[in-house]
Amino acid sequence: MYIHVTVHVNSKKDKISILKPGYFEAWVKEPAERGLANKKVLELVRIELKVGGQMKIVSGHHHPKKMIAIDI
Repeated sequence: MYIHVTVHVNSKKDKISILKPGYFEAWVKEPAERGLANKKVLELVRIELKVGGQMKIVSGHHHPKKMIAIDI
């Protein structure tokens, strides 16, 4: 399963919202350095979707729009 996430870094608090099925928008406190924001986005998605399987960013490692693959 693939989902799309638009990420806003350096926010005041961490949160994630569902725009429509398969599309999310996330705000994270972490800066876009050393993969910190990417790790936090994966954590927020895991909590929101209650995923226990593997997750990884397929595209958008250095871009605010990311595609994440989830193995269920």
